Amino acid sequence: MEAAQWTSITILAAGLFGAIFHLGSKIDRLGSGLRARIDALGGELGQRIDALSARADATNARIDSHLERHTG
Repeated sequence: MEAAQWTSITILAAGLFGAIFHLGSKIDRLGSGLRARIDALGGELGQRIDALSARADATNARIDSHLERHTG
């Protein structure tokens, strides 16, 4: 009887460890896919920030030019 109980415990433990390993590998795959998406969005965000910085610089130059014309 005791051997059957230990066998059951061993089978359950093996199944549990297998499930944990399987879930861990799925989480790793999801993490790598998410990392790629974040990197792509980060690059796009960087381009948008650069474009806005260029627009702000152009606006500042126009304002400075306008002020120089009026304040001499």
